[in-house]
Amino acid sequence: MKRMLDLVVAITLVIALFPMGVIIACLIKWQLGNPIFFIQKRPGLKGEPFYLYKFRTMSEGTDSGGELLEDEKRLTTFGNILRKTSLDELPQLWNVVKGELSLVGPRPLLMEYLPLYSAEQMRRHDVKPGITGWAQVNGRNQLSWEKKFDFDLWYVDHASFWLDLKIIGMTLLKVVKCDGINQASNLPMERFQGVKSSSGDVG
Repeated sequence: MKRMLDLVVAITLVIALFPMGVIIACLIKWQLGNPIFFIQKRPGLKGEPFYLYKFRTMSEGTDSGGELLEDEKRLTTFGNILRKTSLDELPQLWNVVKGELSLVGPRPLLMEYLPLYSAEQMRRHDVKPGITGWAQVNGRNQLSWEKKFDFDLWYVDHASFWLDLKIIGMTLLKVVKCDGINQASNLPMERFQGVKSSSGDVG
């Protein structure tokens, strides 16, 4: 049922939103040039890597030493709009069609975070990652890492077809209201540094 829901909704949206996607791609090409897509390796089900697709939102501006500028200096006005409206995530519908993502599940984070998770946090990879999830409809970037993982693990333990429908509905409401994103810059939250043990070590 979950895979059927993913395919029906994703294919319908790909067809319905294709003209909008073409317009967004043309605007990115005009504003930022190539590449149009941001492609990055992320951990999927059981931590197996796949390539996640997004519309590009940042320039490739560098400093005098040739190093990329900070994210907040590379995020363009148009890119900020794409992030605020979640339109930058439209290409992930193709990940859903390919079976790498689900519509609903814990968001796929960075590959470099895998060694930093506790055994309990690693359980977030027991289900397929999603475009949206229980953490996203309960605070998104406003949550601490610990709280975000708590919501992810709650979803792993309670996942169902009806819960997915509820999360999809809540996501649509949040997208319409542009709710749950850091209002200052719409940039991602700080990087995950791992879990501190009682001795103060990070593991």
